[in-house]
Amino acid sequence: MPRYRYKAVTASGEVVEGDMEAGDAFAVARRLQDSGQVPIRAEELRGGLAPDWLSRDLFSGRALSAKALVQVTRELATLLGAGLTLERSLEILIDVFDRKTVCALLAEVLESIRGGAAFSEALAEHEADFPRFYVSLVRAGEAGGQLASVLRGLADYLEKSQAVAGEVRSALLYPIILLVMAGGSVAILMTVVIPEFRPLFEDAGDALPLATQVMLVVAGLIERYWWLFGLVVLLAVAVLRWQLRKPGFRTLWDGAMLRLPLFGALFRKIQVSRFSRTLGTLLGSGVSLLNALRLVRDTIDNRALVRAIDEVGARLKEGARLADLLAASQVFPSLAVHLVRVGEETGQLDPMLLKIADIYDAEVKTSVERLLALLVPLLTIGLGVLIAAIIASVLLALLSLNQLAL
Repeated sequence: MPRYRYKAVTASGEVVEGDMEAGDAFAVARRLQDSGQVPIRAEELRGGLAPDWLSRDLFSGRALSAKALVQVTRELATLLGAGLTLERSLEILIDVFDRKTVCALLAEVLESIRGGAAFSEALAEHEADFPRFYVSLVRAGEAGGQLASVLRGLADYLEKSQAVAGEVRSALLYPIILLVMAGGSVAILMTVVIPEFRPLFEDAGDALPLATQVMLVVAGLIERYWWLFGLVVLLAVAVLRWQLRKPGFRTLWDGAMLRLPLFGALFRKIQVSRFSRTLGTLLGSGVSLLNALRLVRDTIDNRALVRAIDEVGARLKEGARLADLLAASQVFPSLAVHLVRVGEETGQLDPMLLKIADIYDAEVKTSVERLLALLVPLLTIGLGVLIAAIIASVLLALLSLNQLAL
């Protein structure tokens, strides 16, 4: 049976920690609750040689990594739900967190609250760590006296969003490694192996097969001007990044991304899922539809979709229905539009939006699996053919030299 390290708060507000054997983390939480303690954290103790710091986000400039933000939100909701005050809950979080940057950030938030600021106002002072929609949800929770439940919903939202992003990144890792390794193999062949054969082939001249002549020219260009190719790539990336800062070009570029074969549908599903989950979470927490749409646009990466959301928000003030406006934008899939219309007609818009997000999260996972099932064999075959063509050109040249010698 696995062993779990836990942290909990006693009835007197004291933080305690220890470890126990249990079937899962939920069993640990139940035992702690039965003993009159409030569970904060329960993590399985795992053996291994890798130190704990390898799992931390060492290269993020933010005090709160995405994982730490979920942890802070979840544990704060647990403490508030147990009846502790906000100040005492923050004090406990400062005590239990290991990362100094997180503790320093929470200490600043606590200091602002003690100075008379509301919790949402204290969070708004740290915009880099707490997004606008996060602050707005906390403000709605404060106004409605449901801060603990709002924070629980926020933690669920952040966890699901990170899970989808993590699945996409993990799925794309193998093709990227495959491309890098194949590119390195081709570079070694063209810059190390082929130059070794050049003195042997130079005397043959036009007698060499055309494929070998082309390969020697390409290898010579790469060997002499590799730095120029690298410079051109860096310059192209710099120009593209500069152009993407222009709103007009960025909107055209993002619109083209949504129309790409194979990948365009995947990008659209990811953005629609994020839109639906964020909007549903905001509406469910008491934020008005117009304000929610203004906040949702800040969580969307695609500028073509942002422009469509802005147009929807502008026309929504005129009394139009959300589903009709989403359909008119021609950006949102028909299934999402149909389900939004059902949600409006039944008065269940926010749960329907969350359902839409779940549907498209599942479709994103399926689409990524299908894309990889097609992409990986194509990459493997294509790169194999390229390397085989280089080797074949060398063998053809060697056969030609043998025939000339005879």
